[in-house]
Amino acid sequence: MNQKKLYFYSIVVALAGFLFGFDTVVVSGADQPLAKMWSNFTLFGTADAFHGVVVMSSALWGTVVGAVFGAWPTNRYGRKNTLVFIGLFFLISAIGSAVVSDPYSFALFRFLGGLGVGASTIAAPAYIAEIAPSAQRGRLVVLYQSNLVLGILIAFLSNFLINDLVAIDAWRYMLGAEAVPALLYSILVMRVPKSPRWLLSKGRSSQAQEVLGQLYSPKDAADQLKTIESDLNSSSGESVFQKKYRRQLLLVIALAAFNQFSGINAFLYYSPRIFEMAGLGESAALLSSIGVGVVNLVFTLVGMALIDRSGRKRLMLIGSLGYIVSLGLVTYSFSTNWLGLHIPFFFFLFIASHAIGQGAVIWVFISEIFPNKQRAQGQAVGTSTHWVLAAIIPALVPLLFSSIGAPVVFGIFTFMMVLQLLWVLFVMPETKGVALEELSKSLSS
Repeated sequence: MNQKKLYFYSIVVALAGFLFGFDTVVVSGADQPLAKMWSNFTLFGTADAFHGVVVMSSALWGTVVGAVFGAWPTNRYGRKNTLVFIGLFFLISAIGSAVVSDPYSFALFRFLGGLGVGASTIAAPAYIAEIAPSAQRGRLVVLYQSNLVLGILIAFLSNFLINDLVAIDAWRYMLGAEAVPALLYSILVMRVPKSPRWLLSKGRSSQAQEVLGQLYSPKDAADQLKTIESDLNSSSGESVFQKKYRRQLLLVIALAAFNQFSGINAFLYYSPRIFEMAGLGESAALLSSIGVGVVNLVFTLVGMALIDRSGRKRLMLIGSLGYIVSLGLVTYSFSTNWLGLHIPFFFFLFIASHAIGQGAVIWVFISEIFPNKQRAQGQAVGTSTHWVLAAIIPALVPLLFSSIGAPVVFGIFTFMMVLQLLWVLFVMPETKGVALEELSKSLSS
């Protein structure tokens, strides 16, 4: 096994996760300035609705489209080519959203970046899962998530530094900073080969054998080739929506839905606002957001170290319990007006629970339970569910905070995590250490 090439290819592709995390969170630093600048724009009669749905969630609407339709370029043009275009989308989005002066152009460029995020959640985990050996698949796919949370941390840190250094229109520099990693990623991803499983699905056996030969010994490469060809022949011409794949579909839909009903994206988008509601000043709120990024990164690395040893299910159990405790404390704090510096620490526990559970597991699990020919299509179902809810929930948060109040919002998230705990205990299967082809057969009815 050529570990050097395996890790190089995996890390480069996982950098799409860095751009995902950076793009998702960097807009949080622009939340309040943009709300004030475009306060005369309304939707459904309120400025809050316009700000949430059009300005702040425009990237998420793009993510939904990217997730729904991302399987098509991933299958037709390949995982690698799709990843190259994703880098260009991020680059154009970063520059465009930083220079515009009206909310509609801003929303358009953010939407373009969202397309990159949505497609990356299909193409990047699929690519890594398809080159990784079974025993290392979990931690290699989690590289995507660890890069994601690193991107979140760097975005929070970048926002904090730019806010202190730039006096006028700091939000433009915050958003434009993404152009640097987007350009670097676009250059590096050109150096990775095409996925061997995708090449075989297109009948390009000699090229697939060449890529496998870069990663595995001659005997292992030949064995892999036979196994993959057998799986492709057995599932040729089938759709992921056939009855035999119903269990896999229900599993990825449930996992993705629970991910968003934890409130994770709502919190990441509005963390400075939530910390200010808890009684922290603007600067302290931004600094606490950096703490969120640090905790997220540390516990994602813990999840990465454990996922192939402890398994996906055990990490989800730990995360579910942590969610319930942390969100319960946040709900109690806001409902009793017990506000202050302790609330960021409750959110740190929430982020740690997410990072070691859902954060570490979701992209691994969704990328490994479908057959080779149906993988991108199955991932599209899971990621579409994830991103539809990721667009709707944060878009409604400003309106929900002002209408039903923060305690009710966090109470709903707490209840949903109790349901997730029950689902993990009684429904979710364990997938660690099983070859992709064996796993898809065992889960198909």
